[in-house]
Amino acid sequence: MTSEGHLVRIDLPSSFDLLDIVQLLSDRISAIAGLDDDTTHWVGVSVRESVINAIKHGNRENLAKRVVVEFSLTPRRRPEEFAVRVLDEGEGFDPDHVANPLDPENVLKSSGRGIFFMRSFMDDVQLQRAPEGGMEVRMMKKLAAGG
Repeated sequence: MTSEGHLVRIDLPSSFDLLDIVQLLSDRISAIAGLDDDTTHWVGVSVRESVINAIKHGNRENLAKRVVVEFSLTPRRRPEEFAVRVLDEGEGFDPDHVANPLDPENVLKSSGRGIFFMRSFMDDVQLQRAPEGGMEVRMMKKLAAGG
């Protein structure tokens, strides 16, 4: 992320037991950023979905593999951007080949909506293979100036 902003980084084993910690951090940083309750909720859904995907699909629930979550507010003095970065140690995937959950054959499926939610609730979402291996998800929410 950047040294010009506030950064919180958490490094976790691939366990769903720790999702609540990530959720608490997301909610608290959203509050610090000045987001309203609804926006805080939807940012939290996006973060949670990204971490679930990293644990389940990326690391295949292998406790030896890590998930790193970084939250940043930039610039430091008057944050205008709340960014979240989620990294896993999996094989990665091609985001262009993810099924559209709105297609008729997918509407009734109980999974496959995480990336759709992230793209719906955040202002920018980038998915790419990380240079160090694994998958990297970057999400950004714009803040009111000086949020």
